[in-house]
Amino acid sequence: MIRILISDDHAILRQGLKQILADEIPQIEFGEAGEAAETLALLHREKWDLLILDVNMPGRNGFEVLTEVRRSFPHVPVLVLSSVPEDQIGLRVIRGGAAGYLNKQIAPERLVEAVQTALRGECFISPALAQRLAAEVALAGSGPRHELLSARELQVFHLSAAGKAVKEIAAELSLSAKTISTFRSRIFQKLGLKNDIELARYAREHGLAADQ
Repeated sequence: MIRILISDDHAILRQGLKQILADEIPQIEFGEAGEAAETLALLHREKWDLLILDVNMPGRNGFEVLTEVRRSFPHVPVLVLSSVPEDQIGLRVIRGGAAGYLNKQIAPERLVEAVQTALRGECFISPALAQRLAAEVALAGSGPRHELLSARELQVFHLSAAGKAVKEIAAELSLSAKTISTFRSRIFQKLGLKNDIELARYAREHGLAADQ
């Protein structure tokens, strides 16, 4: 029996993933989690063959959960799932130890292919992401400044670029306003920016704006 844990805060999406996979993969059993803490608790309590992990969930974000899983459960492959375009976070996910990155708009057959690939112990990488990985190796560290941001800093960057205020970001990420302000200060420093206008411009110029 193949046991897959699906971690996403949208119940309808979890149900859809289960239906697609159950129709194509025999002898499969699912577990579900709607937040980071529940995900980690299930990983500690039961044995799983694969984790499908959403990036944006209540509590700790998916990048932090991915780091914890790679440290505590290295035998469990992780497919990261998100609505964020692959070209924005795909490389970060693979560098973080994921077995692949899936956009929520992915075709059902590609989802099945990704799961089967990860269960074989291989990494599911799209042709476009493979090209970016090759280019990154060739450039050897000469990438854009936002590659210097941590996972949490990048998350705060996206929300700030979307025009959300500090208190709104704090509420969405379940953090204090003071903590968000600290993250924003680090972001401005790392990117060499002075204010939100420059941050929004940087996001547009590098294809990181929400509407791009």
